[in-house]
Amino acid sequence: MTCSKFISALTLLFIFQINTLTAQKNFTVGGVSVPRTLEFKNKEIQLNGVGQRSKMFTELYVQALYLSQLSQDAKFILESNTEMAIRIQVTSSMVTSKKLSKALEKGLEKSVGVEGITKLNKQIAQLEALLTKEETNEGDAFNLMYSPVDSAISIYKNGNYEGKIEGFEFKKAFFGIWLSENPVDKTLKEDLLGIYK
Repeated sequence: MTCSKFISALTLLFIFQINTLTAQKNFTVGGVSVPRTLEFKNKEIQLNGVGQRSKMFTELYVQALYLSQLSQDAKFILESNTEMAIRIQVTSSMVTSKKLSKALEKGLEKSVGVEGITKLNKQIAQLEALLTKEETNEGDAFNLMYSPVDSAISIYKNGNYEGKIEGFEFKKAFFGIWLSENPVDKTLKEDLLGIYK
């Protein structure tokens, strides 16, 4: 085989692999099937990045960030008043409803600081009520989806609508749990932004 034919064959193989990858609607991370797109209020949002949250050598959940406009700029994402979502799929029996709720509350405090958290007391109480309505089990998936139409985060558990929490400032603080200057996990932040090192 000549050099030019070999390069042509390699190019075709590369194109085939890209097309195959693009055609896949889901891919697997840590044993979890992660969709490439989510639909919300007749809008399709794209997977921006995905990673795993671990603590003390235990993988707690697989998390994905979906955006209407892909970006690696955390500040831009937090300030953006466009459709976006966080998807969390629990991968450990250690994650209970109360523990998840408390972890998110602590993350909110890191996101906005001790002074900022008092302004969000109402929304934090709503979040806790929605997350602790029933027990969380390994394998449960949460879609937390923001819409600029009503400036609210709608919460879905295993595809079932649980309720919504209003407020653009709450949206910024909530997504800031993972994307702020003080995130709960810096490696996970980079993964969600699609910055893989």
